[in-house]
Amino acid sequence: MSSQSNLNEVIPLRVKLGHSFTDQKPGTSGLRKSTKQFQENHYLESFIESIFRTLPGVKGGILILGGDGRFGNRKAIDVIIRMAAAHGVRKVITTVDGILSTPAASHLIRINNSIGGIILSASHNSGGKDGDFGVKINGSNGGPASESLTNSIYACSQNLKEYQIIQNQEISLSVPGEYEIFSMKVEVIDGLKDYIDLMQTIFDFDRIGAFLTKDFPIAFDALNAVTGPYAKKILEDILGACKGTVKNGVPLEDFGGCHPDPNLTYAKELADALLLGNKYFFGAACDGDGDRNMILGKGCFVNPSDSLAVLAANADCVPAYSSGLLGIARSMPTSSAVDIVAKDLGVKCYETPTGWKFFGNLLDSGQITLCGEESFGTGSNHVREKDGLWAVLFWLQILADKKCSVHELMHRHWSKYGRHYYSRHDYEEISSEIAKDLYQRVELMLPSLSGKQFGRRVVKLADNFSYKDPIDSSITTNQGLRILLDDGSRVILRLSGTGTRGATLRVYLESYVASDGNLNQDPQSALCELIRDIDYLAEITKRTGMTSPTVIT
Repeated sequence: MSSQSNLNEVIPLRVKLGHSFTDQKPGTSGLRKSTKQFQENHYLESFIESIFRTLPGVKGGILILGGDGRFGNRKAIDVIIRMAAAHGVRKVITTVDGILSTPAASHLIRINNSIGGIILSASHNSGGKDGDFGVKINGSNGGPASESLTNSIYACSQNLKEYQIIQNQEISLSVPGEYEIFSMKVEVIDGLKDYIDLMQTIFDFDRIGAFLTKDFPIAFDALNAVTGPYAKKILEDILGACKGTVKNGVPLEDFGGCHPDPNLTYAKELADALLLGNKYFFGAACDGDGDRNMILGKGCFVNPSDSLAVLAANADCVPAYSSGLLGIARSMPTSSAVDIVAKDLGVKCYETPTGWKFFGNLLDSGQITLCGEESFGTGSNHVREKDGLWAVLFWLQILADKKCSVHELMHRHWSKYGRHYYSRHDYEEISSEIAKDLYQRVELMLPSLSGKQFGRRVVKLADNFSYKDPIDSSITTNQGLRILLDDGSRVILRLSGTGTRGATLRVYLESYVASDGNLNQDPQSALCELIRDIDYLAEITKRTGMTSPTVIT
């Protein structure tokens, strides 16, 4: 162990704040602000201080720390390490270059019996000096912090007068090693190994590798973000995929100018290669911190709701799930495609609010094995976060077992269960005032919509979704405006809390066609009536001035 501090000379400093910050309320995935705002004097330190004063077990505990490599990541790690020492943390475990995916962080928290973790990421938001930065708190179960904890952190930040920190030179993160700061140990580990070991306990790597080397070329786009090193090690080095399979595989502070969001808009190069080209049979991408995924086949895009349903229907292909699923959960805006699969499997399907933390109680209590959200997130009970590379390996395991293409697998699925035509339309960076007025107007209309015409359909139920947790009986309200129609179609409106500029209105559209119906329509064509009818009802074009969504998935 190398000591970088003279323990007799180092004492925690108490740094006075000129004022408290009143805007540090964490959202569903931590605190996200512009990079410039996080660089304001004492802004980061204030939020970290609030975490250390609120997170249970800080004194004498073990903390996991890392991030997605975006601009500000390395400096923030140094600050957090020195503040952790000042607060009596026994040990901080971080990674080489501070690179740590969110699912890998969740796993490290769990296997080290940590008090929790701090993950430096704004997920799929852009990075760099002019981009965004984020700080996410995970609890001791490895999952996102509970709402009660984040509320306490916010309350603390509003009245904070000072923070504690150690003066110490920056430690090296270039190679694994151990250091000592004040009375705290810092362990720098290989951030890939433990996660890869976990994947090898879930999947049959030999079978996947044999399939990939039999003329089944694939492409993986890491979007210059955190999954690059993991994907190179797993896909190319271990499974034997061709060198160059992993595109944009080096994490960059600004993601190479890319928007690290794995969808058809921001991963266009990969999408074009699979949907228009003939070089690859399978394609996938992950987001900034590695918890989201997009799946593509030759000429075939798999929407995330269908992806969850396909994984559930074919879970017996994966060694870890071959004995059956305990249950399944999906977020409310996610299509009900997986509900039909769950019914066929004879297991319960839970409908939760958006936000991975709502799956935590179900996972911890052994109620579910698989869970997912329409926002390109799927996961299982192996960690307490959604996991992008895990989903990619799950798909490859199924294809290796079925020995078919993505397109063939999807059509087999729809031929058995029917098809839920589904799409999400995002209207980004709307004026917050306009978005709020639009949303509130529709919400006020809900009680009067039941029984009324919605185009050629009739409204069966219209409400603002609320959720009673089946484990702890907690109530979560105001989770999205639902318009449920008499033919099983749904339209849902939500305002997103993940952006940092203006507001994002998300419109979710779903229409079910039975297995003997037309399963080969373009989703936007199949949903055109719902798109028209919700635009008319909510006055989206009229109020925003936007004639089309920013992003369609």
